[in-house]
Amino acid sequence: MRPISSKNLLLPSLSLFTSLGTLFCCALPALFVVLGAGAALAGLLSNAPFLIVLSKYKILLFLISGSLMTLSGYLIWRSRNAPCPADPLKARACKRLRIASLVIYFFSVTIYAIGFFFAFIITKIM
Repeated sequence: MRPISSKNLLLPSLSLFTSLGTLFCCALPALFVVLGAGAALAGLLSNAPFLIVLSKYKILLFLISGSLMTLSGYLIWRSRNAPCPADPLKARACKRLRIASLVIYFFSVTIYAIGFFFAFIITKIM
């Protein structure tokens, strides 16, 4: 097995950014509408028109984001027993990177689930 490296933090971070995209595209606008803040949504869309483009391609955005998170989860799982360096300083850094990867990954999954709920499930319920 290879030792864990800072490269293992790259994919969870990338999945965090894509899951934030799903949150901005779908969850926030739906939340504004549910709360009756249509004027706030109109103001948000006039200041950030890229949200309309994200909403237009939300299925592709969710597929890419879900794929990155699945791959990231697999890589984190695969490297869970990877050895850390013998040097105490590098071993502490290795352990911190593992914890940071897990935190970023689970935060990404939570954001993705919230975005998925507002984009696809709540629209069917209401």
